[in-house]
Amino acid sequence: MEKVPMLLEGFDRLTAELKQLKTVDRYAVVAAIEEARAHGDLSENAEYHAAKDEQGHIEARIKVLEGKLSRAEVIDPKTMNGERIVFGATVTLIDENDEEFKYQIVGEDEGDVKIGRISYKSPISRALIGKRVDDGIEVKAPGGDRYYDIEKIEYI
Repeated sequence: MEKVPMLLEGFDRLTAELKQLKTVDRYAVVAAIEEARAHGDLSENAEYHAAKDEQGHIEARIKVLEGKLSRAEVIDPKTMNGERIVFGATVTLIDENDEEFKYQIVGEDEGDVKIGRISYKSPISRALIGKRVDDGIEVKAPGGDRYYDIEKIEYI
């Protein structure tokens, strides 16, 4: 089975979501189903069908989270070092307009460009992994090709 790399923060967030789904959301939807059943004819009961759909979504998400957490490989960047970019690294880049960008390479569920976190499966991460300071990369993006120079690599 393929391991799912993630930071401890991402692991904790997924664990909390799973707990919420199993202990609160699951019971709330069962209560909604019971209440809708009490209204009578199920064939034309929109509340019942909506609650059953919600129950299906909750159970599917629980399965996805359990799968990811069972295959999780929790990585702490603070324990790492090196000259090459790997998962967990925080990288400072300079683009062709001398604009600076700082990104941390994180797990799929942890990515949020607004706070400088990009999934290890994103095009820019794939271009960065294995590179060193002063290397240049070209990223094929939907808006066109982008060029960056790697200025700094940190494990924080």
